[in-house]
Formats: sequence, structure tokens, C-alpha cells
Amino acid sequence: MVRKEYVVNEVQKLMYNQEQIRNMAIVAHVDHGKTTLTDSLVARAGLISQELAGQQRMLDFDEQEQARGITIKAAYISLGFEFRGKDYLINLIDTPGHVDFGGHVTRAMRAVDGIVLVIDAVEGVMPQTETVLRQSLKEKARPTVFINKVDRLINELKLGPEEMQAKLTKIITNINKLIRNYAPPEYREEWAVSPEKGNVAFGSAYHRWAINVPYMKRSGFTFKDIYEFCAKGNHKPLVEKAPIDEVILEMAVMHLPNPLIAQKYRIPVIWKGDANSDEGKAMALCDRNGNPCAVIFGVLVDPHAGEVGVCRVFSGTIKKGTELWLASRHKAEKVQQVGVYMGPDRILVDEIPAGNIAAIVGLHDLYVGETVSGKEIEPFEQIKHYSEPVVTKSIEAKNTRDLVKLIEALREIAKEDPTIKIEIKQETGEHLISGMGELHLEIMEYKIRNEKKIEIQTSKPIVVYRETIKSEFGPVEGKSPNKHTKFKVIVSPLEPEIYKKMADGEIPDGKPKGKPIIEKLVEAGMERNEAKNIKDIYNRCILVDASKGVQYLNEVMELLIQGFEEAVDSGPLAREKITGIKVKIMDATIHEDPVHRGPAQVIPAIRRPIYAAMLMAGVLPGVLGL
Repeated sequence: MVRKEYVVNEVQKLMYNQEQIRNMAIVAHVDHGKTTLTDSLVARAGLISQELAGQQRMLDFDEQEQARGITIKAAYISLGFEFRGKDYLINLIDTPGHVDFGGHVTRAMRAVDGIVLVIDAVEGVMPQTETVLRQSLKEKARPTVFINKVDRLINELKLGPEEMQAKLTKIITNINKLIRNYAPPEYREEWAVSPEKGNVAFGSAYHRWAINVPYMKRSGFTFKDIYEFCAKGNHKPLVEKAPIDEVILEMAVMHLPNPLIAQKYRIPVIWKGDANSDEGKAMALCDRNGNPCAVIFGVLVDPHAGEVGVCRVFSGTIKKGTELWLASRHKAEKVQQVGVYMGPDRILVDEIPAGNIAAIVGLHDLYVGETVSGKEIEPFEQIKHYSEPVVTKSIEAKNTRDLVKLIEALREIAKEDPTIKIEIKQETGEHLISGMGELHLEIMEYKIRNEKKIEIQTSKPIVVYRETIKSEFGPVEGKSPNKHTKFKVIVSPLEPEIYKKMADGEIPDGKPKGKPIIEKLVEAGMERNEAKNIKDIYNRCILVDASKGVQYLNEVMELLIQGFEEAVDSGPLAREKITGIKVKIMDATIHEDPVHRGPAQVIPAIRRPIYAAMLMAGVLPGVLGL
């Protein structure tokens, strides 16, 4: 077959044929072979040599990725292919497998319509395999499976043909269990994987061969042939007869949806605006002539261009000079450059139509999950990360003259990776950096020292704890410092089902907006009257106004919310954040003169009884997430 090399001009032409576009991510547990597989696809597009595929790990272009042999951040590449006489464009995202960098996978799922789930044939379904599959199914990204390192079953485990097939069948059964548990109910059967359907492939990414049932039927190649060649360690005939790029490409084209199909069912999940509005219809139809609408799923800081927003364009066409409305900042800004990523390089193009992944320059103060559109619209659903930072270090500049540079570097890092949390401890003036694990923080320190050129020193890592309570207690009365204003509160542990919905991102922070959130709270076990009177949800804690007919309460409610949030940010036992409690304001006596009910009076009057009730109820420390 003639392998056609596509330059960026060719890629841009392919962007307009939406039926032949596939937006997909390669996902897996760490070291199961994602980047090795990606190399063969990159080689097929003519960007690296076939001989180097599997060894070069082109999309691990970061210095630390090459040194450590793992993927640390998601890499984007747009590849053009010829398949059965038609030209296809695959917008590919190679994601990390290490649990510390799982946030990159979560963000990538917003941009893609399907995934290739890579599984090590020896290790089988691992914890991170389940996590990444759950993330993709939550965003309605359709799965296909590549079982990698099949040769290890033969050469290392010395399994016979029947034992090998039993092992592979077990892996597929485990994957289908997860799909049944986590896929949208209407797609559980359709999205189940099986060799007969052709959405499961087997092979060796390192040795560059793969096989699936449709390819076996066409080529006459069988598992018996594979077994014999692998047993002899002779992979060359396998590469010639069953090249991995051909099989994986066929699987992606035949079993993953194009944007025209995917956006019809994905948009209602990720965008809660009016489906019958012009914008809603344009996004569902992937209309490139409609109002430009996109969601930012990655922010990269280019030393020359500034902030680069990596976005999935759901409708319209984004080009240089397009004015885009930023939902979080309530203002419009002009796009200065539009480009596509080819691994480490961002290459400028004229425009990016709907159904593609774009890199845009010129928009300021971007954040992951930002909605950008031609006019003001309902924002997209926030991108919810499954896990939270659990390890913290203090970080400071060795030279005080570098302090401003350090603050700027930390701000950039937090933008690029929202799973990193930066905090300044007011009492000590320390900068605290929290991440998913020690490796996560180690990589960030390396970036600050070597890329930002700032000399820093850090403390030993500590595990982040949260404070919560064992039982209900109250009412407890709290008085303002001037004794004129009093509040009675009851604190109780949050219902487990409600806490779970908060952890899953179904119940967001803030005051519940609209009936759907109230209904979710009621379904999870909260009384309807209580759910209607929630004044604030913060850090998985709830403030409820359970009082009746208290004068002036509405006038001080904002201060009560502020006092509640201050209490939640710094608990009574060890000054750690509080989680999983419900605070009910039962009664209040409020001074009629506004002078006597300012912040200095109201905030302590609500914070103190919350602390007292928690201590009386029995404060329970626990590791975050347990």
C-alpha cells in the first residue's frame, strides 16, 4: 500500500469533511503501551519512520517524559490517513496512565468522541484501566479495546493456545462488566466490546503488529499463525501481514463515531442550555456555519505567544480575528492566531471548523472548562476531576528577588494543570502546592527549577487531611462579640448518598440553582423542605436555613455564608478543611440596628457555634476521599 504523507495543508482540507473525522484518545493504565501504539499511527501518517515507531515515543516529547519513560501530560496531534480509498482525519490525544496525572485524562474526555482502551495482556484490567474507562463513559466517549503485549503470554508466561484465549476472554468479560456498570443505559448493549464485532484488537505495539476478527477473515491469518511466529520470536512476518496501524485505524474508522453522530448525543450531556435554541441546534448538528461554540479543555503557556487555549469546536468556524465571548469573564476578546498541534509543535492554520480540535491564541485568563462562543450562551458543564490533591508541600524561593517570578510560575502551572492547587497560608506566608501524589509534585518542582529557572526549596510532603463529625449535635448558641446577635445551629453528618453525588460532581458548590439539583438532593435522602432552604454548598458541606420568621435574617445571610465558608476552610481540631457536614440555622436573634450586625459581629457568631457543636459531636480526622 502506498503510504501518503500529509502535510498540515492536507490536514486542514480534511477538517471540512466531518463524516471522515474521528476525535479519539488513547487511554490505559500506566505502562500498558499507549505512546508506543501512538507511534505506529504517527508513522503511518508519515511523520516518523516506520522503523523508529514503538521506540521513539514521539508524543513523549517532554524531557522528563523521555527520562522517566512515562507520559506526564496529554499530547495532541492531528493526523491524516488514507483508508480504503478515502481520506480520514484523526484528531488524536495521547493521555498519561499514571494515577498522579489522571486529570489530563479527565480533560481529554471532553474533547473526544471515542477511545482506544489499551490493556496489557499479562496484567489485565488494572485500577487505572477502570478509572479511565469510567471517565470516558461519563462523557459519552465510545470505547474500543486494544489488548497489547500478547507476545508476553506466549514467551514469558508460556501459555498454550487454549490458555491464552481463556486469558484474553477474561479481560474482555471484565471490560464489558465495567461498560454495563458505567455506560449510559441506552448504550450498554451497543457499546459492549467483542472480537466478533471487530471493536477488540490483539497485538504487540512494540513489535508493530495487531489483529482483529474482521482482519483475520479478510487476510486468512489466524491465532495459530500468531502463536507460532511469537513462539519463535519472529515478529517480522506479523508486521508484514498484520501491521498495527492498519488494524487500529480500521477499528477507529469503523467503530468510533464522527462528530456529526457523536454531538447529537454528547451535547445534551455536557451542555444544559436550550436544545431548541439556534446555538443548541448548531452544536447538535455540528454546523460549521453556525455560531462559534467551543470548550477549552487544555491551557498551555507559550513563552512567546502567551496563553494557548486548546479547545474542541462544537459549532461554527474559528479563525483569526473571530470575536469570542468568554463565559466566566463576561467579555469578548479577539482571536489572534489559530493552529493545530502536531505533538510538540503548534502549527498555524487559517481556520478550524466545527468537529475539530483547535489551538487558539489571544484570549486571556483562560481556565480549563471555559466556554468560548460567538455570543453569550449558557456555559458548558464544568469538567469534574475524579480525584483531588492529597499531598502538600510548602515551596519558597531561595532568593527573595525571585518571589514575584515564583508566584507567576505557580499561577501558570495551576492554569496548565488544574489538579495542582496553590494556596498562600495567611498565618505563615508560606506558598503551599498540593498535588495528586509525590511524583506529581516532583515533576512540578522540576519544571520550576529547570524550565522557569527559579531556585526553590521545598518542605517534606505531608498528606492532606479533612475534618468531619461522627454524630449530630445541637442546638448550640453562638453570640456576637457585642452580645446583641445570637444564632442557634445544629451540625450533623451529611447523608452518604448526598456526599457521593457531590464527589461525583452531580451536586456543584454554590446555592442550588433550579429544580434538578433539589430533586437530586431529595432522591439522595434529604427532606424536600430542607433541600429548598439550602443557602450554600461549599467543599461538600451544606448550610441550611431551618429557622422560621426571623427578622433581618435575609439581610445578614451573605455574612452567615461567609462565616460558614471560613469555618469549613479551617476546622476546630487541626485547622484542616471540613468536609461532609450539614449546618442548620435553627433560630436567631438579630439586632435591629445595621451598625451592630456587621461582619465583625455576625461572622464570629456563626463560626463559633459551628466549631463548638462539631467538638461536642466528636470531630473525626480522615484522609481526603476516605
